Amino acid sequence: MSKKKFVLRIDEETMKMVEKWAADEFRSTNGQLEWIIVKGLKDSGRYKRLSNDNETN
Repeated sequence: MSKKKFVLRIDEETMKMVEKWAADEFRSTNGQLEWIIVKGLKDSGRYKRLSNDNETN
């Protein structure tokens, strides 16, 4: 699966919380943000796995 790059503007305090959460879960900040987004999509019923997506989440 290819990944698309994009710029994210987020306030400093929120970013600090995300960085702390990522460290607590042994993820990179990028990995944590991706996990949060995918979880939100799944929770809302909007996540559609593509046939070439080999993730087991």
